[in-house]
Amino acid sequence: MYSPTHYPLLVLALSFVAMWLSAWAGWWFRRRLGPLDDETHEDFGFILAAALTLLGLIIGFSFSMATTRYDQRKNYEEAEANAIGTEYVRADLLPKSNADRVRKTLKEYLDLRIAFYQAREGQELKNVNATTAQVQVELWSAIRGPATENPTLVMALVVSGMNDVLNSQGYTQAAYWNTIPPAAWALMAAIAIGCNLLIGYGSRSAKAGSKLLLILPLIGSIAFMLIADIDSPRHGIIRVRPQNLISLAESLPPGTP
Repeated sequence: MYSPTHYPLLVLALSFVAMWLSAWAGWWFRRRLGPLDDETHEDFGFILAAALTLLGLIIGFSFSMATTRYDQRKNYEEAEANAIGTEYVRADLLPKSNADRVRKTLKEYLDLRIAFYQAREGQELKNVNATTAQVQVELWSAIRGPATENPTLVMALVVSGMNDVLNSQGYTQAAYWNTIPPAAWALMAAIAIGCNLLIGYGSRSAKAGSKLLLILPLIGSIAFMLIADIDSPRHGIIRVRPQNLISLAESLPPGTP
């Protein structure tokens, strides 16, 4: 189940409309209640500056959270490629029939991991995850027999490598679930709406109500879209591409080992 914040264009549209309407609401209240006098307007300026500073800090903090999670997903993709490539080489330590089976299954698994990163959502992703779980069972059964029959340090190395292959998939899946919490999005939205209310209320001219009140909603909505794009694992433009996995797939010998 995906959150609306996983769709950057939707975040752009909703945030712009919400902030623009809140700015107009503040401007409307100013017309109804009357303009601020000079002394009150000076104090109001301090409050507005503090609110805008807080909004900037929250946006910066959220952007940092999104980029950290994006980097984490990239690192786990690299770790998956390293684990699969290492285990493919360690298959030489198995008996020939088992080694051929492990290499063949690892190639199938590698294709599934590439498909996982390239999938958007829906049934395609469900099919990839279901097939991945089945292939993981096959990978483990392919080394369980030789390791049980010949429990040596060499076999322990092969088992350890397969553990890394299976565990790296779990770490990747957890990283794809780890996005900016809804509470953080709600806090950003509340502060942004409050800032636009204050800006609208503090405006003094009619021209500000028609033109200048568009500036902060536009800038803020673009910032929110960028955060959502980086934080969205599958729906944004900025996505983790399985470059290391694809490179590994191209480096492996073609055909059945």
